[in-house]
Amino acid sequence: MYTALYRAYRPEVFEEILGQGHIIKILKNQLATDSVSHAYLFCGTRGTGKTTTARILAKGVNCTSEGPRPCGVCANCRAIKEGAFMDVIEIDAASNNGVDNIRELRESVKYPPAAGRKKVYIVDEVHMLSPGAFNALLKTLEEPPENVMFILATTEPQKLPATILSRCMRLDFKRVPEETLIKGMADICDQRGIQVSEGALRLIAANADGSVRDGLSILDQCISGGQSRVERADVLEFLGTAGEEVFLELTDKITLRQPSEALLLLDQVLADGKDTRQFMKDWLAHYRNLLITKFVKKPEDMLNLSPENVDRIRRQSDSLDLADINFAIIELSRTMSEAKWSTQPRILLELCMVKLATELMEPSAVPAGPAASQRSASAVRTGSPAAAGAAREQKTVTRKSRMEDQAEESGGPVPEESFDYDSLWHAIFEEAEASRGSFNLIRSGTRLSELTEDYFSVIASNAAVEGYVENNRQVLEDLMEKHTGKRRGLRCSMEEESCGGKKDVEKLAREAGSKLGLNIEIE
Repeated sequence: MYTALYRAYRPEVFEEILGQGHIIKILKNQLATDSVSHAYLFCGTRGTGKTTTARILAKGVNCTSEGPRPCGVCANCRAIKEGAFMDVIEIDAASNNGVDNIRELRESVKYPPAAGRKKVYIVDEVHMLSPGAFNALLKTLEEPPENVMFILATTEPQKLPATILSRCMRLDFKRVPEETLIKGMADICDQRGIQVSEGALRLIAANADGSVRDGLSILDQCISGGQSRVERADVLEFLGTAGEEVFLELTDKITLRQPSEALLLLDQVLADGKDTRQFMKDWLAHYRNLLITKFVKKPEDMLNLSPENVDRIRRQSDSLDLADINFAIIELSRTMSEAKWSTQPRILLELCMVKLATELMEPSAVPAGPAASQRSASAVRTGSPAAAGAAREQKTVTRKSRMEDQAEESGGPVPEESFDYDSLWHAIFEEAEASRGSFNLIRSGTRLSELTEDYFSVIASNAAVEGYVENNRQVLEDLMEKHTGKRRGLRCSMEEESCGGKKDVEKLAREAGSKLGLNIEIE
């Protein structure tokens, strides 16, 4: 029967373990000085060698060799490898997580080893134990018999009670670097006489994301096709999914204002069988990673990604403005929400991509006049961030020109009723973003609702946006004065406060009075 690669090439001695040199050094020293702990906690992501290291440590304490331990060739080492050694007991806590299971373990601890020096209990996925089972394990874990050792393994140490954590020697397994993975897989391919290109190995290592088992599983899948040589294209075909590399490339195309190439890339990914809604979730997670790496210096554990993938994400994050990341997260979140009830989620995703790549605005925000529209569209079609910026600048100039024309025709200051509120508010943001990119954080969350001789009113969509508006009161008042020619105070309120209130009635009364030539007072 065929044996999977990750099982056929499972390390049998410490020297064969990949990427965990800091842990191997500690364990080898403890074995050499006969100072092993009575309880260990092995933590780390999947496929990094926790259970394998536990078995090798169990060999080490029961090895009969006179030299370095474990030797891997003595009777005890071979028996542990074959799973026939009575004094090494492996327990899957995911399926044996009750109090009764731990009580049975406590009873068996009382008996001395049958064949080796120590009885070793390896408890995998220990975080799955019930609270009662943890309590039943406490006393035995703290003071086991002299010839008994516990090795607990988990991918989620934060779920373990503090009482368990304090009784164990904790060792954290790191994600295996890509270069180490590539070298290990290349050695396996050489032993088997399989030709795999370096590009294919690098793609496999990138998608393994620091997990040796995941990498060998992908390699196993690729070489099972029967080709004499495995290339990068073959790996992409076998993966059938969108890895971090796809999201990096797609985000680059969006940033460079290349909607056509972004749509073609999406088509290629979905043609490989990727679910549209899942793709949106994964892409949103990628933008979240870009946001985190902008502020966190060492986000490897927080992002649960390999150092190499974190470096790629950081380079891309450095090239993006915070406002761009924010805009993408908001648009993708809105699209995901709409896609839940749509029978055509792909169309919604494609529209979202076009919006992100072309900065498609709402109709009310588009400047009037065919010439201005033509210039903006031309700038976007050039496909460069600089051109897109020029288009935004042109929109601002157009709006300013319209306001200035109104002032010239009237022979004086423009009356507040003559302003196009949407265009005025948009023009203010266009100028504000030139000096302070974070202004885009409130761009989609506010609207200008009223402009009088003494003040202008802004409606915020939520309390966070309202607070940000208040923090930038001085800047907004200065810009409003610059665009309207008169100093006005800022009044900001939330959406729910503005609906049906006295302010709306007063505004209606002023408008009616202006048209009828009457002075209407509200009591």
